[in-house]
Amino acid sequence: MSLPRYAAGRLMLGGGQVAGVATAVFVLTEALPGDAAVVIAGDQPDPERIALLRAQLELDRPTGERYLDWLVDLLHGDLGVSLVSQRPVTEVLAATAAPTVLLAAATLLLLVPLAVGMGMLAARREGGRLDRSLSAVAVGLYAVPEFALAILLAALFGVHLGWFPPTAVGTDGDLLAQPAVLVLPLLVLLARPVCSISRLTRAGMVDAVRSEYVAHARRLGVPARRRWLAHALPNALAPVVQQLARTTDWLLGGVIVVEAVFVIPGLGTALVDAVTARDVPTVQGLCVLVAVTTVTVNLAADLVAFRLAPRTAGAR
Repeated sequence: MSLPRYAAGRLMLGGGQVAGVATAVFVLTEALPGDAAVVIAGDQPDPERIALLRAQLELDRPTGERYLDWLVDLLHGDLGVSLVSQRPVTEVLAATAAPTVLLAAATLLLLVPLAVGMGMLAARREGGRLDRSLSAVAVGLYAVPEFALAILLAALFGVHLGWFPPTAVGTDGDLLAQPAVLVLPLLVLLARPVCSISRLTRAGMVDAVRSEYVAHARRLGVPARRRWLAHALPNALAPVVQQLARTTDWLLGGVIVVEAVFVIPGLGTALVDAVTARDVPTVQGLCVLVAVTTVTVNLAADLVAFRLAPRTAGAR
């Protein structure tokens, strides 16, 4: 299968997945118990405010009509208006996206060289003391939940030792103004993916080094360094790239936990606030944004994996 044909098939599948998620989000928000307008209005609702909210939510219209209009608005990039701030949802997301994007990007930039390097180092010394030590640490660290690790690091290094700020309170969302605020959140976000990707890299490198094409390169006198980097590594990285895409999906959830523990005003905090206030358009917009991001990242990962090892992607 050619790369353009493979990309077209994956793109069609991704579009269907986004449409399915959008439909599920709409149905689930519709299924929430109670009258959304009354809940949003508060404990002492004003009838005029309730009427305004019902008009904004178009609750007096049939569900099917509202669903179709919502899909049409999505296709035009209109996510609606926040019921709390009365601002377009796109503006709300744009205003809170910077800390989340910074955390996710910094995590991925550190994760790739660190995890791949550890995996290659362990594979280079397969069965040795370093390999066994890295395996033991990876298994133990992977078993610790993110929220537990975040609270532990904040209590130990933030409160008890005072080495790093325990929260981002006072930064006003500008995390780069105080880079020390990023240390503990990044440690939490790196812990589990470093373990999984380093182990996957190790396994891929061990299999690749034992393969026939690497053995043939050895018989031809190709230097060991070139065999590792030019022959074994590309094939070992194909599943690693796909795991990185799944890690990006996980980051979208892990960042919510990290932002809650370290009081970082990002998309995770915005989602929690929107759910608490029952700001339906904001919740729907965030869910669609996550779905589009997930599909896009996985599509890119599949294309890279296909380019690195076409037989691996084509077999899926």
